[in-house]
Amino acid sequence: MPHDTISDTLCEMGRFGQKTGAGWYDYPNGGRNPAPSPVVEEMLSRFRPRIAVDERPSDRQVAESLVYALVDEGARILDEGIAQRSSDIDVVYVSGYGFPRHLGGPMYYADQIGLDRVLAELIADNPDGWQPAPLLVRLAKEGGTFG
Repeated sequence: MPHDTISDTLCEMGRFGQKTGAGWYDYPNGGRNPAPSPVVEEMLSRFRPRIAVDERPSDRQVAESLVYALVDEGARILDEGIAQRSSDIDVVYVSGYGFPRHLGGPMYYADQIGLDRVLAELIADNPDGWQPAPLLVRLAKEGGTFG
């Protein structure tokens, strides 16, 4: 289905943009700052299969995938004895690589959201032949943490 058909559908819904408070984006409280629209997201999810377009991951999903890869590598580093504690890895990433201080480092962040979730996401993102760090697998199965 071509883009003009999607645009036509938006117009038929009365979504004309900022002047109506909704278009491709929502404009809450009559403001000028666009916000993702759940209505448009739902409509696009119905149209995507018809036009053979895959959904792209959000910025947040991409960032989380990258952090999960750091966590996996951190687990390998701990397992190999290169680092003694997960907090050592966190200090390196926060102080040396600019990892967001408010998240506490990749290992601390992983502990906070749950290693089972991290492992599940890593497996889902890497289905072909990749193996997660044994320490991460063990801790996730035991309900453990790096800390």
